[in-house]
Formats: sequence, C-alpha cells, structure tokens
Amino acid sequence: MRSSPKPNLLVIPRARRVWLAAQRLDRTMPFGDGAEATRRAVEHLGYVQIDTINVIERCHHHILYTRIPAYERAHLQRAQSVDKSVFEYWTHALSYVPTRDMRFFTGAMKRYRLSPSPWFGSVAQKDVRRVLELIKTNGPLTIRDIDDEVLVDKVHPWASRKPSKRALQLAFYTGRVTISARTGMLKTYELTDRHFGWETPPKPAPERDIAAYLLDRALRTQGIVSLDSICHLDAPRKPAIRRLIEAKVRRKELLPIALAGAEKIEHWALPEILDEIFEPASAVHLLSPFDPLVIQRKRLKLFFGYEHRFEAYVPKEKRVFGYFALPVLVDDEIVAAIDLKTDRQNGKLLMQKWTWVGRGTPRRHKRRIEEELDRFERFQLG
Repeated sequence: MRSSPKPNLLVIPRARRVWLAAQRLDRTMPFGDGAEATRRAVEHLGYVQIDTINVIERCHHHILYTRIPAYERAHLQRAQSVDKSVFEYWTHALSYVPTRDMRFFTGAMKRYRLSPSPWFGSVAQKDVRRVLELIKTNGPLTIRDIDDEVLVDKVHPWASRKPSKRALQLAFYTGRVTISARTGMLKTYELTDRHFGWETPPKPAPERDIAAYLLDRALRTQGIVSLDSICHLDAPRKPAIRRLIEAKVRRKELLPIALAGAEKIEHWALPEILDEIFEPASAVHLLSPFDPLVIQRKRLKLFFGYEHRFEAYVPKEKRVFGYFALPVLVDDEIVAAIDLKTDRQNGKLLMQKWTWVGRGTPRRHKRRIEEELDRFERFQLG
C-alpha cells in the first residue's frame, strides 16, 4: 500500500499571509484602475456575492471597493450590461460571476429545467411562457413593468404576491433569461441568448471539469485549501474533489499542508507556495460580512483567531458586535468589528458601535482605522 506523503507544517501567520495574498488584500491596486479593474477582480475572485442589506453600500460594491481603491458603481454596471463580462447566477449565494466561466453553470441551469426546485412548485408554466413572450416582444423588463395580474397569497415571507416574479425567477434559474441590468435590487430581465448574442449557449462542462474548476478557483483565491473551503455549501461535490486532490498529490502537483495547532484538518497547496516569499501586508480594510475572506466563518477563525458574528437577524438585546458589523483588517490581523450605518438623508456615515477584538494592543491602530473610515465614508456617500 502506498503511504501518504507527510504534510508540510506551516505556522498560522504564514498561512494567513498566503490567504491575504491570494485574496489580493495585501497590496494597493492589485487589479489596476478604471472599468477593466472590475472585470479583472471578478475573474480573479471567481464570484462576488450579492445581498439585499443596504444599511451601508451593498456588499457586491463593497467587496470590489475593498480591492479597487478608485472603484465606481458604474464600472460594475458596465461589466454586466455593456461589456457583458460578468453575469449573475447562484454559487453558494446569488453572485456576480465571470462570463468566461459560463459553461460551469449551464449544467445547473439544465438541471433546473429538468427537475425544478420545490421552491418553484407553485409556478405555473403558463406564467413562465407569458413572461418569456412579454420579454421577447417588448424587450427587457423589470417586475414593475408587469402590473396587469391578480395578486396571490404569499407561500413564504420572502416570496412575492406577483405570480410573474416567481415565473421570472424560475426562468432565470433555468437559464432562459438573465439579469441584464440591476438598479439597487431591482433587476432587469432579458432573454439570455439575446443578451449575450448567442445562437446556442455554451455547452455544459462535464462534472469532472467542474470539480477541476472549483479546485483551481479555490487555489487561486485561498492559496491553502481544505475540502470545506473548496466546497463551501456544496458538500455533494466533496468526494469528487477529494479524488482529484489525491491524484494531484500523487503526481506532486499539490502538497499536503498541516497548519500548526490544527494538524488534524487536511489542507493542500501548490508546491510553489512553500518557496514563495510573502511580504507582510500593509493596508487597512473594512471588510463586508460577505467578503470572500469573511464568509467562511470557521476558516476565518482558524486563520485569524477571530470569530465573526453576523447579527442582522439576532434580537437587538443579544447582539455583541452590532446589526451589521464590519471586521477591520489591519495589515494581517483583524483588530476590530465596527457597526456602521449610512445616513443618506443627512450625508453622514454613522458609528453605531466599535468593538476591539485583536490580541495585544489593537487600539494602537485607531488612527489608521479612522483614516480608512474617512475614505469609506466618501465611497458610501459618493
């Protein structure tokens, strides 16, 4: 029986720097400037999550701003609606995804057509045909453009009383329509083939290619990976990903990694990681709770010793950090959690709560954080 290679031991501070470098949070302007920087950022990260909460700027803009100092919201709108270099679809959540990766998602669209989710069990096919015909005849539309239907009772608190909204959502998940533009959370739907100018959509990638894509994406954006970090909220793919990893380890294309103090959790990395020099990061970032560095809470705690609490749905009296606290990354440590709210009417960024969480004396970073808060306020109100 062939024995498994002995893992390479890495101390947590080095592993942390590897991850920060992979996330491009260790340098200034890693994706350049201007509209093209947005495309490059989404292509590198693989996805940028979308969420409805807007006590501050919504997370998709926030995540891009964190990596693109001169980011403008119009740049994402251009990428989606004009250049069409990004599109919206479900990863572990609704996200912006590079259009170059479309073939890794068309298989999911086909599966939705063949076996719709129970969530769409109440959607009548006549309603789907109706909205598709409306778009085909009249061009792209939003749900507000459909106002001649009888409202129905909600089947879920998040559901709409308009049958057409559920029909549009089903058409979206099955790939028949795409979101061609977004204003806030108001989506404009267009026929997918017409939006992208396709005669036929990209052929779905085989499952083995999807596994390789997920592994490559994780290695590019995480540096050091585990099964959980590769398959975030996608547990059914773990067996296939493990087989792929084991094959790459046998060919010495991947190395097993043990993190000091957490040796029982399997990790892997590309061989060059062991030789590369990762300089200490020198930057301050107010991170979105949905940032790729934050969204995997267990990984965040392992690498940074910080346990983030997302408390938007926690009763006020039980909150520790606040309704929408932002982890504050200073260099290569998370030193605080700051709960902010944008008062758009009066043109102010309001400080709800500031909680120090770092080891040692994190208050020494206060001046640098306040400078970043000033910049963040200008972005929020711009």
